[in-house]
Amino acid sequence: MFEATTILGYKGEFEGKKYAIIGGDGQVTFGNCVLKNNAVKIRKLYNNKILSGFAGSTADAFTLFDMFEKILENKKGDLVRGVLDFSKAWRQDKYLRKLEAMMIVLDKENIFILSGNGDVVEPEDGKIASIGSGGNYAISAARALDRFASIHPRDLVKNALNIAGEICIYTNTNIKILELE
Repeated sequence: MFEATTILGYKGEFEGKKYAIIGGDGQVTFGNCVLKNNAVKIRKLYNNKILSGFAGSTADAFTLFDMFEKILENKKGDLVRGVLDFSKAWRQDKYLRKLEAMMIVLDKENIFILSGNGDVVEPEDGKIASIGSGGNYAISAARALDRFASIHPRDLVKNALNIAGEICIYTNTNIKILELE
């Protein structure tokens, strides 16, 4: 079984300023072996206005990122319309819909989890989403930090991913973070 990541997205306000931040660990494993510990699984899309992260194989990630970027171009960067069209296209493609893959996409206004089953999920709290092997650990830590600590959103994401890396054997603490400014 291919286990491959923890991605955490956060959208919110801090000291009167809106933030959109995504982070991911660097570990890729196959069974009980670490294949790589410094993989980058997050990127900026559509003229650096949208953040995205991927859980699944690297080749699939590039395919899906490219596909999503083209749809965003057609929708002039409208994330809501883009995710709906992308979800339909992903679900209808015979090859892609069989992928066991997920994505988080966000901007300063919206955050979504996407899957090949056609799922478009907006987190219940509207601001924190996670995917991957350590996703439940990361979201638990992020929710606690969001509720009970007054820290910068970038630090919230980094600390939550570090906590996940301390618990999940498929997640490490080689964290990469992207932010919309």
